[in-house]
Amino acid sequence: MAITSQAGPDAAPRRQTLESNYVDFLASGDGWAQQYLPDLMEKEAEVYGKRTIAGFLAQVGAEEASNSDRVVWSEQGRLHLAYTAKYVSGNNKYEIENDIDGNDVGTTPGVRIGDMVIMSLSNATAKGYVSAVSGAQFDVIAYGAADMATALGSTATTSELIRVLVIGSEFEKGTDGRSAANAPKFKSFQNKHIILKDYYEVSGSDASAIGWIEVSGEEGQNGYLWYLKAEGDTRARFSDYLEMTMLEAEAAVDGAGAIGGTDQGVNDGTEGLFAAIENRGHITTGVTGVNAATDLAEFDAILAKFDENGAIEENMMFVNRGTSLAMDDMLASMNSYGAGGTSYGVFDNNEDMALNLGFSGFRRGSYDFYKSDFKYLNDKGTRGGLNDTVNAIRGVVIPAGVSSVYDEQLGKNMKRPFLHVRFRASATESRKYKTWTTGSVGAKTSGKDTMEVHYLSERCLVTQGANNFMLMK
Repeated sequence: MAITSQAGPDAAPRRQTLESNYVDFLASGDGWAQQYLPDLMEKEAEVYGKRTIAGFLAQVGAEEASNSDRVVWSEQGRLHLAYTAKYVSGNNKYEIENDIDGNDVGTTPGVRIGDMVIMSLSNATAKGYVSAVSGAQFDVIAYGAADMATALGSTATTSELIRVLVIGSEFEKGTDGRSAANAPKFKSFQNKHIILKDYYEVSGSDASAIGWIEVSGEEGQNGYLWYLKAEGDTRARFSDYLEMTMLEAEAAVDGAGAIGGTDQGVNDGTEGLFAAIENRGHITTGVTGVNAATDLAEFDAILAKFDENGAIEENMMFVNRGTSLAMDDMLASMNSYGAGGTSYGVFDNNEDMALNLGFSGFRRGSYDFYKSDFKYLNDKGTRGGLNDTVNAIRGVVIPAGVSSVYDEQLGKNMKRPFLHVRFRASATESRKYKTWTTGSVGAKTSGKDTMEVHYLSERCLVTQGANNFMLMK
């Protein structure tokens, strides 16, 4: 079945006053010359429901003041020593390439003489003893064979990368202790604030003109003055932009056209949530293709990836409608009585109650997933209306709880939600959400016969522990 939508009347915002904003009694019939008053339905119909998408970050994050151009934070590295290595020469010499997350470890990785290690290939695993270390290269003696190449098999001398895990150490009686120490590593990240602005203007005459429509809006505006509607919509749209930017923004790469300006590159962007997950987190495209959430195999793969990282037990899923329904169908199919529709959903449905055909969450393994619809991914006026279906985002998995990181500006460890917005502020100036009015209407701050409303915010998003996030595409 296909659903065809017909275009309605033009209701998109415009920059100028239009004739379509007013009723034309002269357009047909006798206009003002006829004596009968039309039955006017004055109340503006709210045909799009709740039009704003703001609220996502309020559910999963926090807000905090900042008084610097950039926010810098550090995250702890992994505790245990695990690397990828390659064969070098002989039967026992190998060289460390990267850590298991793909980061370059330079010429001084943490493997030391005396370490006991596990070395693993795709089809073989062997344990050995590190007998010599020179820079990133090390010699390892096998416990279960004459040499490590024999213990790992013929593939040990190929180009296949070998996983190396330090599991302890062994020393002979009466020997000296360690001659080298390992220092912990941390990862440092930063993000910059961006300045967002908007503007609304109405002439003094139009501000005093009554309209025939009783307006209403998300900002609580009501009455018959059209400028109340326009200003309120501008304010609501700006509030949405604050959230949409924090979700979608990305930092410009070297040579990008967005780089410009004189104050540290005023147009060089910032890292939003989706970009942070793509750069430092995980992406799942599913196991069975479109709406892969119909298969538990995708969630098993997500669980396995979370096990490799923070293993945070409770996670929030914000998904589009198609994925939400696919999850409901998947969970219902787990119920042996679901095929007949007799106990779908809450499993105690009866003829006197509405049938619950949805699930708000489920538990798989040791993880709890709580599902919520994400209006931003559904609405045709936002990301739900984009054309690119190949790279479309169908949801995001966000860990619940807080993370502990070292804040280099405050100089101490802080516990914060994994997501939080930093806005510029000081004792005398807060740029979290500024709005001010100028002109001759109301405030009378200038000789210009207008009312000008200005909106401004300066903020950025801090995504801590992005290795615990999952983007669903």
